[in-house]
Amino acid sequence: MKFLHIENTNPKQTVSKICILTCIILLIFTVTTALLKINRYKLPSTAFGDLKEPESLPSASVKKCDIFSGEWVPNPEAPYYTNTTCWAIHEHQNCMKHGRPDSEFMKWRWKPNECELPMFNPFQFLEIMRGKSMAFVGDSIARNHMQSMICLLSRVERPIDVSHMNDFSFKRWKYSSYNFTMANYWTPHLVRAKKMDSNSALFNVYIDELDETWTTQIKDFDHVIINGGQWFLGPIVFYEKQKVVGCQYCDLANMTHSNLYYGYRKVFRTTFRSILSLENFKGTTFLRTFSPSHFENGLWNKGGKCVRTKPFRSNETKLEGYDLELHKIRLEEFKVAMKEGRKKGLKLMLLDTTQAMLLRPDGHPNKYGYWPNENMTLYNDCVHWCLPGPIDTWSDFLLQMLKMENVRSISTNMLHR
Repeated sequence: MKFLHIENTNPKQTVSKICILTCIILLIFTVTTALLKINRYKLPSTAFGDLKEPESLPSASVKKCDIFSGEWVPNPEAPYYTNTTCWAIHEHQNCMKHGRPDSEFMKWRWKPNECELPMFNPFQFLEIMRGKSMAFVGDSIARNHMQSMICLLSRVERPIDVSHMNDFSFKRWKYSSYNFTMANYWTPHLVRAKKMDSNSALFNVYIDELDETWTTQIKDFDHVIINGGQWFLGPIVFYEKQKVVGCQYCDLANMTHSNLYYGYRKVFRTTFRSILSLENFKGTTFLRTFSPSHFENGLWNKGGKCVRTKPFRSNETKLEGYDLELHKIRLEEFKVAMKEGRKKGLKLMLLDTTQAMLLRPDGHPNKYGYWPNENMTLYNDCVHWCLPGPIDTWSDFLLQMLKMENVRSISTNMLHR
């Protein structure tokens, strides 16, 4: 066999080639073993259908696939939990409890254009996260996301409440069997902000100052997921270097109307700076992108509603207006931060849910987040997401990203031995 013929070959070259070949074999063996270890966790049958385990974990072809570009396709087996089997659903996202008459909005899955996206496997997720921690940082959509994940994980284990305070905006849960901690930090503007007064909807937002309610808490977390968006569309006075630099919808005398995009860009720049400057922080930061609202026939406070009962196709709608501009700003600031993070040995990853959620006008509570006879002024909710619902797919995305990152980490470690 020619590849074993070493006649007239320098002995040092031969040893070098053998070492390289040995390293390649060890790398293949180690990665394969790790994948098999993760993949052995099978899902049990449930009353809502079997959640089938993928035959294999990420391959070279999946690495080239953009999992965030695709379409929603029917999934008759869903959902994998219900509002009666999950205790963690916030009242205003409990759409079935409050009388939503249709249920087809729960029976879809995301299909990337170039590959398959495996359904969320709670056993795999908890095994990957064994001994680790994850923080959801942002507005109430971040809390919505965490509640969705708790529901998906509920088939494996119910977590213990280990919160440091009695405030649902700052919850901490521990999965004892896996030593996995999950926490939520409510910070709707990401930076320091406060109401102008208790009776006002107007916020003072300090676009160059950190919000220490979360920046002082996350340095020990292994994974941090940040988001922000909807709260920047309300009344705001922007401060920079302790001085007013403008406002929007503030209706104050002698006040310059500020460009939303300037303030929004500065906020994300400050947010990434706060993470990259954390001493001893070694975790992975995920930027989860903007989740568009779907008000039709009026603004949120002008009778707007979301009554559709099935997803859009990708050719039926597109990102535009402020949704598009805010999305661009996030991506631009993320790319800058990612380059800076690499210099410090920090990982930043993009959880780009915007396109998938743009296609789901049917997934919001609308008027089914409260009882119709409640004696108060209530608006239709076309911002948050019903549980179960489309937001459960965010965990599909996240788990796939974690599995791919595990494969890359194993490969990198082997190559540097």
